[in-house]
Amino acid sequence: MKLSEQVKPISYLKAHAPEIIRTLKDNPQPVVITLHGEAKAILQDVGQYEETQETLALLKVLALTNRQVEEGKLRPASESFARIRKHLADDQS
Repeated sequence: MKLSEQVKPISYLKAHAPEIIRTLKDNPQPVVITLHGEAKAILQDVGQYEETQETLALLKVLALTNRQVEEGKLRPASESFARIRKHLADDQS
């Protein structure tokens, strides 16, 4: 289903809120709510929202990692593991 088929005016939301909420559970597509013909809000199932947030967080981590690689801010894994082992050994002493 296309997002354009999920566009509803706010008056429809007011009159059919329970139905829309139930539909969100079965249909992963968000619903675009319009006010005076202009898109103003998105309604989305909570599970889908959480999945979207997790995906965004992962993409941010990947972007940060790519930037660090481009800037040469990386070290060999063996060096990193040696630092971790030393840190753990220092904590146990």
